[in-house]
Amino acid sequence: MSDLNTNRFQTPNTRRKSMIRRITSAAILTALSVILMYLEVALPLMPPFLKFDFSEIPVLIGSFALGPLYGVIIELLKNLIHLPVSATSGIGEMSNFITGSIYVGIAGLIYNRLRTRKGAIFSMLIATLCLTAIAIPLNYWVTLPLYASVLGFSTEAVIGMSAAVNSLITSKWTLIFWGFVPFNMFKGIVVAIVTFFIYKPISRLINKTYEETR
Repeated sequence: MSDLNTNRFQTPNTRRKSMIRRITSAAILTALSVILMYLEVALPLMPPFLKFDFSEIPVLIGSFALGPLYGVIIELLKNLIHLPVSATSGIGEMSNFITGSIYVGIAGLIYNRLRTRKGAIFSMLIATLCLTAIAIPLNYWVTLPLYASVLGFSTEAVIGMSAAVNSLITSKWTLIFWGFVPFNMFKGIVVAIVTFFIYKPISRLINKTYEETR
């Protein structure tokens, strides 16, 4: 996999153009991510309130191409833009930002040191594992209690809804391990696979756009 060409000895004018290019690229990736966030689907055997979308792909591309900080910024902007139409009083967006930032941030940090195809695969694998692990305490002690206190949607109601599509879910812990864990694993792997195949041409396009502005 390729990455953006950088030069620590850039002139002030080149640095300014580089910053403009990065901000423009981040804005485009944010817009794509917001659009993809609306194209969500339910997955078989998963709790119906867990909807899968491809919005993390542009964010991950931004983390690889522009750096992990840009990835986190794009993740933040994506969720802030989606906040006015939130169906969860911002709880879903908060959870999405935390887990998404962990995923793209870790992947970007590792890839920044291992800029090879193997490095990209390794970075996304570790990021998927970290995402899945962090989501366990986050959902158990933060997200589910917030749904109950803010929306009045009790954990028992969530369990009942989930049990209707997956008989293995009978308690709060089984909801975590048979609902949230496989969902986040699936999401991380699918996003990683798609990103792996489309990142190179997109990064080349970003590089080409940058070269044309120099």
